[in-house]
Amino acid sequence: MARAAGSHELLLEPGAGEGALTLALAESCARVVAYEIDPRYAGRLAVRTRDDDRIEVVRGDFLTTRVPREPFAVAGNIPYSITSRIVDWCLRAPALTSATLLTQLEYARKRSGDFGRWSKLTVLTWPGHSWELAGRVGRESFRPVPAVDSALLRITSRPVPLLDGGRDAAWREFVEYGFTGLGGSLRASLRMRYAPRRVDAAFAEARVERDAVVAFVHPDRWLTLFELLH
Repeated sequence: MARAAGSHELLLEPGAGEGALTLALAESCARVVAYEIDPRYAGRLAVRTRDDDRIEVVRGDFLTTRVPREPFAVAGNIPYSITSRIVDWCLRAPALTSATLLTQLEYARKRSGDFGRWSKLTVLTWPGHSWELAGRVGRESFRPVPAVDSALLRITSRPVPLLDGGRDAAWREFVEYGFTGLGGSLRASLRMRYAPRRVDAAFAEARVERDAVVAFVHPDRWLTLFELLH
């Protein structure tokens, strides 16, 4: 997981526990800020790392922390019950460079397109972030053994967004409307809002099947359709 996270000047780790991952991350990062909400674990980790200048332990909720202004990364074996909240926090952080998170396998596959389909969140954020399934972790790797397998989900901020910021609202409206499912396919939905001939021409140029279901259209094709219809 530390190799997947990479090297960074500043890395935040949510859910540090007793620090098994914290120490590994510190080997390749100049500064690691480890957040742990359980005072017992936080205390043990603070004692364990008190002589390590690379590591700062914060006893508290990662989700309430102030977002750094300088470039930073996030990596952590996060509580699965708050995966969506941590992902949303990362996506809202302007200075985030990447987030490498251990999540349930199904969540990582859904967000990264590993099922061959893409979620609305993935498409909405695609102009600014890429999503990747960076590895799988079997349930037998944990004690006690959980009921589900896990995976490394890596979200990377694009240095140059695929759309300029002035069109963010139009992009969101376009994707939200496309995912309404009106008409049963993306083409049928868009033909209700745009001139049918323009929609058909855009689908042909973007090489999207005419009857493609919304979730099975790659985010890059969504961008092409958006550009052609706007």
